[in-house]
Amino acid sequence: MTEVAARAGVSVTTVSHVLSGRRPVADATRTRVLEVIEELQYQPNTLAQSLRTRRTMTVALIVPDLTNPFYPMVLRGLADVLVPAGYHAVVCNTDGTREEEIAFLREMATRQVDGLVIAAFQLSRKDFLAHTGTVPMVRLGGRAFDADLGDLVRSDDEGGMMQAVRYLLEQGRRRTAYIGGALHTGPSDLREAGFRRALAEADRTVDEDLVIRGDFTREAGRAAAEILLGRPDRPDAIACANDLIAIGVLDTARARGLAVPDELAVTGYDDIDAASLVTPALTTVVNPARQVGRACGEALLRQLTADEPETPRELVIANSLLRRESA
Repeated sequence: MTEVAARAGVSVTTVSHVLSGRRPVADATRTRVLEVIEELQYQPNTLAQSLRTRRTMTVALIVPDLTNPFYPMVLRGLADVLVPAGYHAVVCNTDGTREEEIAFLREMATRQVDGLVIAAFQLSRKDFLAHTGTVPMVRLGGRAFDADLGDLVRSDDEGGMMQAVRYLLEQGRRRTAYIGGALHTGPSDLREAGFRRALAEADRTVDEDLVIRGDFTREAGRAAAEILLGRPDRPDAIACANDLIAIGVLDTARARGLAVPDELAVTGYDDIDAASLVTPALTTVVNPARQVGRACGEALLRQLTADEPETPRELVIANSLLRRESA
């Protein structure tokens, strides 16, 4: 950097500002510095920088299933906020297991990432406190806000599912089933609570034979739908905990020759890109993944740039029902 500064006729600080983008530099000066950097083929030594600043300029996003289209959009929103601030994300896929969640927490601490955004649904409060240390953290999703665990960003999963079930009831559906993820995983509990609450508000009794839990995959949706649609008194509507499950239900309905929505109404949750591409297009609850990611990034950046420790906050992002063709 000293050589670049001397060749460009500026201070080392100015070179630093050009590289980091954190301070304004006149266009002509920036251009001159960049030309010298290219001429000298200068590459910043990130290891040396991290030793000096005590920052690696990396954050970790820890999620249960990166093949779920919701999480790449969360990553995109996270990058919208953090990349302009000079940070980059390392993505960790845990397959939703406690062992992998703990393993990645430990590894990220070892790698000295500056912050964590974590969608972990198997970890206890004790696990978080034992393995995150003093690393700034934002939890993505979950039921309980705990100030000791840092910021919490979540969608209104219960309220969103209530909207979907109310809509099915308004359409005259008499037997509404629910397919969710396993208990205590991800937003499954909250979405199931919304299903039950909407039925209770309508003075409907939940038929436990019409509640199936599995995982958040298309294959799980197909398998659960085989069970539900194979019953003599099959449901006339199925509310699903995410769009992948719902698309699996559509697969099974099509294979059985059922007309959707005439014979079976289907709703999803999240509004991933595929929801509008399947036939019939999926009625679903919009869970704005990119907005969720941006909110996580803003919460984390607030912690990373604060001069004093920030008071942890909870941010709940509203969801809305998007009516298409499947219900």
